[in-house]
Amino acid sequence: MTTEKAKTGQTMHGVEPYQETRGEEYMGEPMRKHFAKLLNAWKLELMTSVDRAVEDMKEEAANFPDPVERAGQEEEFALELRNRDRERKLIKKIDKTLDKIGAEEYGWCDACGIEIGLRRLEQRPTADLCFDCKEIAEKKEKTVGKG
Repeated sequence: MTTEKAKTGQTMHGVEPYQETRGEEYMGEPMRKHFAKLLNAWKLELMTSVDRAVEDMKEEAANFPDPVERAGQEEEFALELRNRDRERKLIKKIDKTLDKIGAEEYGWCDACGIEIGLRRLEQRPTADLCFDCKEIAEKKEKTVGKG
């Protein structure tokens, strides 16, 4: 099975898409190594981004006498901090996923136990639900949200 990324030669976080061989065992050692490499590269990118953002904020921090300018800077910093918080949560999810790879539990749906699928994992390496279970979970979320 080839992915769209494999067809177009695109990489994700500098890692080439996995090229599955005929008859290959799903989530055997080569696949697990590939996804561990991909997740570690993604994590490194996020950590670098967080470090760079903190440094930028330190450099840009100024004590503006004008309340409007000060409020603008505080709003920018608040937005930046929200983004960093999202990245921090994503790093935790990546770590959880790497633990699953180490325990050889990666690639299987947490809800029903079937294969999540190579194509879906290439697109969303931290996925822990197959497409069908994720769709059901999203529908339940919308229903509960409306109630």
